[in-house]
Amino acid sequence: MSISLTLGLIYLISELLLTITRRSRSRTGTKQDRSTLRVLWMIIMASVVAGVFVAGNWRAGALPHGRALEIAGAVLFALGLLFRWWAIVTLGRFFTVDVTIEKDHELVERGPFRLVRHPSYTGVLLAFVGVALSLRNWGAMLVILVPIFVALRHRMNVEEEALTRALGSRYVDYMKRTKRLGRPGEKFS
Repeated sequence: MSISLTLGLIYLISELLLTITRRSRSRTGTKQDRSTLRVLWMIIMASVVAGVFVAGNWRAGALPHGRALEIAGAVLFALGLLFRWWAIVTLGRFFTVDVTIEKDHELVERGPFRLVRHPSYTGVLLAFVGVALSLRNWGAMLVILVPIFVALRHRMNVEEEALTRALGSRYVDYMKRTKRLGRPGEKFS
């Protein structure tokens, strides 16, 4: 089995586990997902399938040092998944796969949330950089990373709107203090 297929299966199992165990079942929370979870899943699946197709069929995009890229990809994948799970564990009961704001929702600023807003998505993107690298094709990297990045950015916007409505100035102040994936050098938009 190829390393990229192995990484993809590990990610799929990890996410299925989360979907089964961490979907909001709250009676007091308000779902504000706006179908971003469904769209994100569709984009991830389509991007990975397209990336694998490109890697297998567009030899001109092949990158040198294939084995080194596979190893670097596996390491980045593992680091990304670990960072994602660190964020999930840190959020505890406030983490759900669908955007849900609880009545007693709290602002979490410890762990990876001290470093960046949305560390879970930062971890996802890092994991997909690893998957893309393992395919050893720059065209496949673009096909995988650009759509996933755009989908994650949209989901982060939806979450930030929901958190700003729920937590008000506390969240706005947090946004001013912390960087966000997708906005280099900008702390608050």
